Amino acid sequence: MTATEKSLGVALIGTGFMGKCHAMAWRNLATAFGGLPPRLEVLADTPARKAAEHAAAFGFARATDDWRTAVGDPAVDVVSIATPNGMHREMAEAALAAGKHVWLEKPMALTVADAEAMEAAARASGRVTILGYNYARSPAFRAAAEMVAAGAIGRPIHFRGIYDEDYMADPQLPWSWRLTRAEGGLGALGDLGCHLVSVMLALMGPVARVQAQMDTVIARRPHQDGTAPVENEDQAQALIRFASGASGEFSCSRVARGYRCRLAWEVQGTEGTLRFDQERMNELWLYRPGPPEADGFRRILTGPAQPGFAAFCPAAGHNFGFNEQKVVEAEMLRQAIAGTARAWPDFTDGLVIERIIHGMARSAETGQPVTF
Repeated sequence: MTATEKSLGVALIGTGFMGKCHAMAWRNLATAFGGLPPRLEVLADTPARKAAEHAAAFGFARATDDWRTAVGDPAVDVVSIATPNGMHREMAEAALAAGKHVWLEKPMALTVADAEAMEAAARASGRVTILGYNYARSPAFRAAAEMVAAGAIGRPIHFRGIYDEDYMADPQLPWSWRLTRAEGGLGALGDLGCHLVSVMLALMGPVARVQAQMDTVIARRPHQDGTAPVENEDQAQALIRFASGASGEFSCSRVARGYRCRLAWEVQGTEGTLRFDQERMNELWLYRPGPPEADGFRRILTGPAQPGFAAFCPAAGHNFGFNEQKVVEAEMLRQAIAGTARAWPDFTDGLVIERIIHGMARSAETGQPVTF
């Protein structure tokens, strides 16, 4: 049975920013890619009234305030997990043990040890897993990865990547669980840096060594008891050596004033350069040497010739969006469940990402490079 011949039963845990993105992705999957629509079986959140309200709004048949009930529901084939980071391991392992496929938002886990346990559980279960690295789903990025692999810019020799946002730049923003190691894990590295690592690996291949530094710029934040300490990093930078021998520069910040979603990267090759900025996600820039009168970067607008775009729009230049990336991710999961494609990144790939960002943190803490 192909991916489009089976209607998947879905449970959603969490109704915040990414929970809503998952719900919209499931509801638009068949519209964009065809086949039978998923069955939106059960939504879990607390309190019960909130779960019921969101189930009605998102189109789920049932609501519960007990996520274990959702995971164990026999009508459910796949569980979408969009909850705070500290809940990821328990929920993912329970879903896998119940025989469900898992779509889990990043970061995969609070610690490398948790990620290792989750990866082992996924392998033992035989179920499909995929992580919510939606920026790797855009048509421009997927086209860029294909171009690099095909040698369009020659041999990649250097990567430069930045992921800056300013959602924590205001020192008056209150303290929250995200700022603790116990519930939030890493800071900018865990929230933003892991996205940058995902695209970096897809473009450049395995990482051999990192040398990093990181800072907590705003050490304390307003709290009901006065102020409370910020336990994780606001920004981090690293120098990278790839297994191929290529070099790299890496930077992420949650306190970079003026930036909303600056996931920007470039790959320099022996015969050209590719560059991209998520804040202008429908533009990919390519440089290959040309005659002096026309030598320079060329803008490539997103369009149906790039992977995934035509499922939403037949006309180039009509712009792809953030939520469309999640629909593409849902389709990748559906194809993997049907056995017609491999889900990337799954928990095995996600463990590699976790080892890199935690390796950067360890390098910053010790002042020494970390090898992989």
